[in-house]
Amino acid sequence: MGTVPRCFIKEYRVRFFLIVLLLLLSGCDQQQQAVIPAEGDAAKPVHGDTFIEASIGEPNNLLPVLSSDSASSAINSLVYSGLIRYDKNLQLEGELAESWEISEDKMSFTFHLRKDVTWHDGSPFTSADVLFTYQLYIDPEVPTSYAEDFLQVAKAEAVDPYTFRVFYEKPYAPALESWATSIHPKHLLEGQNVTKSPLSRSPIGTGPFKFVKWDAGEKVELIANPDYFEGQPYIHRVVYRVIPDTSTQFLELQSGGLDRMGLTPIQYKTQTDTPAFTRNFNKYRYLSFSYTYLGYNLTKPLFQDVRVRQAISYAINKQELIDGVLLGLGHVATGPYKPDTWVYNANVKRYEYSPELSRTLLSEAGWNDSDNDGILDKDGEKLAFTIVTNQGNDLRSKTAEIIQRRLKEVGILIEIRIVEWATFLKEFIFPGNFDATILGWSGGPEPDQYNIWHSSKTAPRELNFTKYKNKEVDELLEKGRRTFDQSERKKIYDRFQEVLAEEQPYTFLYVGESLPAVAKRFRGIEPSPAGITYNFIKWYVPKSEQKYAR
Repeated sequence: MGTVPRCFIKEYRVRFFLIVLLLLLSGCDQQQQAVIPAEGDAAKPVHGDTFIEASIGEPNNLLPVLSSDSASSAINSLVYSGLIRYDKNLQLEGELAESWEISEDKMSFTFHLRKDVTWHDGSPFTSADVLFTYQLYIDPEVPTSYAEDFLQVAKAEAVDPYTFRVFYEKPYAPALESWATSIHPKHLLEGQNVTKSPLSRSPIGTGPFKFVKWDAGEKVELIANPDYFEGQPYIHRVVYRVIPDTSTQFLELQSGGLDRMGLTPIQYKTQTDTPAFTRNFNKYRYLSFSYTYLGYNLTKPLFQDVRVRQAISYAINKQELIDGVLLGLGHVATGPYKPDTWVYNANVKRYEYSPELSRTLLSEAGWNDSDNDGILDKDGEKLAFTIVTNQGNDLRSKTAEIIQRRLKEVGILIEIRIVEWATFLKEFIFPGNFDATILGWSGGPEPDQYNIWHSSKTAPRELNFTKYKNKEVDELLEKGRRTFDQSERKKIYDRFQEVLAEEQPYTFLYVGESLPAVAKRFRGIEPSPAGITYNFIKWYVPKSEQKYAR
């Protein structure tokens, strides 16, 4: 959808749901082009101060098993922990797990857990919590979008309080990475209807920050966990303010009401080179692990003709979008992977801007302008549809406007509808009540796309909300997740991208750059392939520069 994925800090997978991509919490790029400030002679790290960030949308649910929006995921990533996580170089490392062993046949994994971890309420963390989390995700009564990884498990067992073992029926390439999933507290959720749990509003995890309060429509507040197993974070308090507009966010950033935001391209390029901004903020720039797309509701008769989808793609000038919307800060998207990753296929069919090809395909599909009004028609119906996207994301609304103009040139009438985020999900995306939508997906190093593209994932609230179904794609996705050899996986995912490029269930638009700005008083920021937030617990503010009492 527009987005509802899990946050990139801990759970990089593309199992995220549509993205508000506002938080763009995290893209990263091996060829990072960061405007990197020198640390200078910063003081020794000390505790204190408050970090304030904005969210375009209100969190949906602070139980990770139930949440699929980026606003919730950003908060959950600081409150909860997984067994493993990605380090700054996008290599897997232990989090709640100190170490692990993988059997030779790669069918079983044994995790050795840390013994110094407690839940935020003081209860000890054990393997029973890991086993409970697995059972939670596979429970058919739990409405989660993320069961698929755990349905691959044949057997899971808590061998002893600090050893957890899991067996798979078949080799499963994303298996290890899947255990970056947030672990849930058994002692607070067992025997409960999780959809009615108070933890949805007041989470209790094992992560570096503890939940304090949620003022609906205003903010969510967290506080540093003094008992965090990797040491208490230096920043004392984190506040997420709900500000549903990037222009308002920018004004708040400039006035000191925010300490970080993802800048829009125009803000990055033309509005932040003032002496005042340079004095107070550092800017960073790197290619995001996210892409923006025009997705079609494939249950609609109009979009069931591949020629129509291809014609729309030919009618859209992607470079115009990059130049006009991103101000050059991005790359043309040709599929679901960003261009600098090993899985990317540079040789797929491309849809260079060609109104002539677009009109030819539409004519072949039976769409012609029989009444000379400039809009194509067939059997008495105009070639018209509505693009819906979420409020608060200027890049998407501008993208929609440019697409609207280009499609009109080939005889397609477009209406644009921009909807508040929660309503957008509840009334349009979740029930499939839309023609087409401009949204984004955010992912990470693991190329498995099963949850988004497999035909079995089209139920309400699942991630294949465009209802795409293709037998060959199903087979490729199933084979890809069973293959460990990277060269063989490359061949599988190359073909997967070729099919998507031919069928155009989405018009893949662009891969943008992440453009965060952070208040200069925060030290310890070290840009890396994983972006800048991977070491957030190490950020600090010298005592002499701290802005808030705590």
